[in-house]
Amino acid sequence: MKVKVLLLGSGGREHALAWGIAKSPKLDKLYTAPGNPGTAKLGENVALDISDQDAVWEFIQSNNIGLTVVGPEQPLVDGIADFLEVKAHPVFGPKKQAAMLEGSKEFAKDFMKRHDIPTAAYEVFSQNEFDKAAEYIKKQGKYPVVLKADGLAAGKGVLIPETEEEALAALDELKSGALSGAASRLVIEEFMVGEEASVFAICDGDSFRVIGNAQDHKRIGEGDTGLNTGGMGAYSPAPIATKEILDITEREIIKPTIDGMKAEGYPYQGFLYVGLMITSEGPKVVEYNCRFGDPECQVIIPGMKTDLLEVIYSCTTGNLASTKIEFDEQYRCTVVLASGGYPESYEKGKEITGLDEVKDALIFHAGTKEESGKLYTNGGRVLNIVGSGNTLKQAIENSYSEIKKIHFEKAYYRNDIGAKGLKHLE
Repeated sequence: MKVKVLLLGSGGREHALAWGIAKSPKLDKLYTAPGNPGTAKLGENVALDISDQDAVWEFIQSNNIGLTVVGPEQPLVDGIADFLEVKAHPVFGPKKQAAMLEGSKEFAKDFMKRHDIPTAAYEVFSQNEFDKAAEYIKKQGKYPVVLKADGLAAGKGVLIPETEEEALAALDELKSGALSGAASRLVIEEFMVGEEASVFAICDGDSFRVIGNAQDHKRIGEGDTGLNTGGMGAYSPAPIATKEILDITEREIIKPTIDGMKAEGYPYQGFLYVGLMITSEGPKVVEYNCRFGDPECQVIIPGMKTDLLEVIYSCTTGNLASTKIEFDEQYRCTVVLASGGYPESYEKGKEITGLDEVKDALIFHAGTKEESGKLYTNGGRVLNIVGSGNTLKQAIENSYSEIKKIHFEKAYYRNDIGAKGLKHLE
């Protein structure tokens, strides 16, 4: 039996998921809402407002959709999975309460505390208690210190001031600046020393499978400098995530998370992103995401040899434990080609050329639009160029040799994606 699939989202992550789903012999037709020019080549884009749950349901009914896959975090935190489950419609993604692992930093920290999951020490303050927060920071006297807006902030809600002066300025920014909406409550954490990596699991509410690991590069500047972004590149697998680290992560972090969710009455079904800090004491949780990472998705999904649609569907029916998942043994590196000025102000509408010259890398669209047969920039992160190889060095070289073929005005990318991984292999 073939199934019609509705994929919600429009970024690089969704293009990678669409690419994986479109290869399935079990797919009847793929719709992506709202999609991008990349997903349009794999199915049909739909001009749906994915925040309008009634409109999504109307489309599902009128097009005989058999499965809905939710890409981004906002619809999940808004409860789209709950809404569709009530309609008895198969949906892949955690329900609203489970999605609070990402939707509220305070919820996630308290959950980890209840279930003895290793993470940084923390305190929580409401926005009208920022004077108390300032006193707390001064009293601790430890820098850097980590300030996290409690709510969703598109990957930009974490500030790491290195002095008391910077910390007090950051509090002012969180209270009245662009992040104030997400920072109605503030989590202050101790700064963990180590190297970050991400581990990904797919879950059906009862069981889970680890499906890969990666290392993202959040900062806009080379050498991990400058402002935080949604991610400027990633590679997989990450050498820092050794077998010992992965075994500990699975045993002491992922399993207690899935078991804890189930025990508290909201089984976790969907992709689970576990952001780790590899410290001298072992891996500790930096953050959870209730969806696949972006751009980490772009370097993990292409390595899956198993039918992605079949695996996703098995999660919605509770049959993941009996589903075999296989991956190839290639390294992959994605470099994000961004608009100049991102993550602050940038211009859209710049014509993109050279994509037809790229032969040895996958291209996943993120912020693009197509008009009259021409491609233009339409966001901060524009394209993901994914190279692969038998070694990490080969994967990195393939990404950079291909990205040089793509051009648009004020295009920007980092030149050091994957360099940290190479150091571990020297």
